Amino acid sequence: MKLFILSFALLLSGSVFGQLRLADCFANHMVIQRSKPFSIWGKAVPGQQLELRFNGFKGTTNVQQDSSWKVDLPPMPANNKATTLFIEAGKDSARLTNILVGDVWICTGQSNMEWAFSREEFAKVETPDANQPLIRLYNTRFIGKYIYGVPYADSLTDQLQNGKFYSGTWETCTTETVQAMSAVAYYFAKRVTQQTGIPIGIINLAIGGAPLETFISRDDLASHPHFQKKLEGNWLYNPYLPAWIRERGLQNLGHLPDATNTKGEGPNHAYKPGFAYAAAIPQFSRLPIAGILLYQGESNSLEHARVFEYGSLLQIMAKSYRAAWKDSQLPFYWVQLSSIDTLKYQSAYWPAFRNIQREQLDSIPYSGMAVSSDIGHPTDVHPRNKRTVGYRLANWVLHYYYGDKQQAPSGPLFKKAKLKSNRLELYFSHSGKGLTTSDDQPIRGFSFDGSTAVTAILKRKKVVLPFQHLPVTVYYGWQPYSIGNLVNSEGMPASTFTFKLAQ
Repeated sequence: MKLFILSFALLLSGSVFGQLRLADCFANHMVIQRSKPFSIWGKAVPGQQLELRFNGFKGTTNVQQDSSWKVDLPPMPANNKATTLFIEAGKDSARLTNILVGDVWICTGQSNMEWAFSREEFAKVETPDANQPLIRLYNTRFIGKYIYGVPYADSLTDQLQNGKFYSGTWETCTTETVQAMSAVAYYFAKRVTQQTGIPIGIINLAIGGAPLETFISRDDLASHPHFQKKLEGNWLYNPYLPAWIRERGLQNLGHLPDATNTKGEGPNHAYKPGFAYAAAIPQFSRLPIAGILLYQGESNSLEHARVFEYGSLLQIMAKSYRAAWKDSQLPFYWVQLSSIDTLKYQSAYWPAFRNIQREQLDSIPYSGMAVSSDIGHPTDVHPRNKRTVGYRLANWVLHYYYGDKQQAPSGPLFKKAKLKSNRLELYFSHSGKGLTTSDDQPIRGFSFDGSTAVTAILKRKKVVLPFQHLPVTVYYGWQPYSIGNLVNSEGMPASTFTFKLAQ
C-alpha cells in the first residue's frame, strides 16, 4: 500500500541547522502543550552529545547511530511570555524563538472547518482585531486543495502517490496570517484566549469535501465487521463509501491506470479511506495536544446507508484518535450539521443526521457538540457565519476543559419526557435560567409526524405538548432548513431531536 505517512519527509523538510535537524513540527512561533510531558526530536551526527535548553529546563542525550535523537521534557505550566529553545550538538546549534506554552488543538473535517477566515461573514470587521500574539496557527496546505471536477496534473498525482500530502509551519496570528486560516478555528481560539489568557495553538488538517472515512485509520476500519467492507477493492468503485466522494475522486484520478484496476486499492487521494489519517496523525500524535475539534458530515449525509452508520463511524474516530495520543479522555468536540433547504441540495436526511450526531454525546465520553442549525443558509452548504460556530465550540471547552462553570456549554439538549394525561412534558439539560424563543414568537419546530406543526407551550424549564391522541413519536427541528426557535436563557439554540414513546 502506498499511503504516505509523514516520516522522514516531515522530519527532514524543515528546521535544518548544519547537520542538526529538527522535526518539521518544531519551528519558531509554535505552542508547546502545557501540563503534559513532551519530546523534541530530530537528526544529528551519530555519537554526538546533544544539549537542549528551554524554559528553565536543560537536558542532554547522545545521538543514536541511525542519526536520531530525542529529548524528553517535563510537563510545564502555561507560559504566555515568548521563550527561546536552544539546542547544541557538536559544532551545530539551533535556536527556535517566540515559543509559548499553552494548549494545542487539532482542527479537522471538511470544507466548513477548512473555510478561510477571509471568506467569513465578519472577516472585515474582525480583521483589525486579528493581531493575536497568544494564538499560533499551523495552517496546512495539501495536494489537490481547491481542485475540483477536473483531472489532476501529472505533478499532483505523482506527489499523491510518492510525496508529502500535508505541508505547513507555525505562524503567529496576525491580520495577514489569519486570512487563510480556518475561520471556525480562529474564532474558537480567540474566545478561549480572551477568557483564559492561555496561549492556543491550532493545527488545521481539514480537507474540503472529505468523508469521515479518510480521517479514520485503516486498521480501525478493518477491525470493524461492517466498516472493513469500505476497504475492499478499488475505493473509487466501492459501494460502501459515499457515492459523491467517489465521483469526485474519479474526476481527479479517472485518467490514471490504477483508477480502472478494480482489484487494487485504487490511487491515493484525500478522500480515500484512511488516507488523511495516515498522512498526519501517526506523526502529529507524537506531540501532546489538548484535544480534537471536528466539523464534518456533509459528504456522509446524502445516502440513507451512510447516514445511519455515521454514529458508529464517529465513535470509531474518537477511539482511534484517543488511541493514537494514548489518552482515553482526550476531549473530542464536533459541530452538528447546519441547515439547508432541499431546493439546491440533497439534504433530505439532514434532520436524521443531526439527531445521530446529537445521540453520540451519550456514546462518546469527554465530548461536546456545537449546534449550528439556526445559522444555516437555505441554498448554500457553506454558511458564512463561522464566528458563532467557533464561539459555540469554545463554550463547550471553556465549561468542561477549562472549568468555567459560569459559561453555559450548550443550548437545550433533550433529556426526558413525562406523560401527563393529555399532554407531554419535555425536560432538557442546559436550559439555563429557563427556556425561551430566539425571536420572542411562539415556540415552533415541534411535530408528531416530522412535518405537521403541533402546539407547544413553554413552562420555565420544560416544554408542554398537548395532544388529543397519544403520539408515537415526537420531533423537533425536523426540517433540513430548521424552523425551530427554542433557546435557553443564554440564547443558545436547542438541537434537533426525536424520540419514540413507549406504547
